Amino acid sequence: MASPTPRRFPFDDDDRPSGSVRPLSQADLQAILAHLSDDSDQLLAGTRADRPVGAMRVRASVGRPGGSAQARWRRLRAAEWAAWTRTLPWRMAATLGIGAGGGLLGSLVAPRLGLVVGALAALAAGWGLRFRPSPDAVAWRRGAVGERRTARLLGPLERQGWSVLHDLALPGSRANIDHLVIGPGGVFVIDSKQYRGRLQLDPSGRLWHGRYPLAPALRAVSFEADQVARVLPDPGVAVVPIVAVHGAQVPWGKLVVGGVPVVAARRLPSMLRQLPAVLGPQRVVDLADQARVRLHAAA
Repeated sequence: MASPTPRRFPFDDDDRPSGSVRPLSQADLQAILAHLSDDSDQLLAGTRADRPVGAMRVRASVGRPGGSAQARWRRLRAAEWAAWTRTLPWRMAATLGIGAGGGLLGSLVAPRLGLVVGALAALAAGWGLRFRPSPDAVAWRRGAVGERRTARLLGPLERQGWSVLHDLALPGSRANIDHLVIGPGGVFVIDSKQYRGRLQLDPSGRLWHGRYPLAPALRAVSFEADQVARVLPDPGVAVVPIVAVHGAQVPWGKLVVGGVPVVAARRLPSMLRQLPAVLGPQRVVDLADQARVRLHAAA
């Protein structure tokens, strides 16, 4: 399949990124499918891309969206709470000491202010020494929220002949798959990301969220897609990695970085629906059943 002519890149010529970064079109996903498939004829077996494909009833989605991320959040929070409670005696002593010191200083200014100033100082100290989960733990909780949001977006696809599986463990690996989507448009491994702010491209074509590069996340979802392709019994099926982003603004709404589509999550269902049919209904059912057998829920 010939690659589409890319749209004008929103950089000056001197600043044009050298990486493979461009807005993502439907033709881009078709090209990725064709590129990943070893045998395009085999990929299209069982259906014709220019004919509508009737949907067969597919078993309900399996797995609990965000289950392993939520479990990780609970384990980290429990461990941090246990560590915090061990320090509670000195925290209480510090709070009382600060309150007493504040009361003493207040009484030097005005005798009637001593009690008020002491109470306020103790409250401020207690607030500063309260239990707060670590940023790492909070990130797992936020990730679980993002996976549940993606699952809600993908759910309606099941009425159109798609199968959606969530939170799957990869055999022989510590990695887990957020969402595996199998339908007329192909097979997709979707990684959910819950961010704040916006994503930005630097002049070299690398995608960043604040100070953090997304290259590790893109490599991880590519690895997961490769492993799913190994697990599924049909070597003619291309497995496409996608990063679905909640909360943060994605340049152009959707783009390809290093061969991985990065999409605003709200656009994901319509993007998948608009793909040409490359899998027949029975093949979708067979692949979904094989995925259920060979991949199990991570949590």
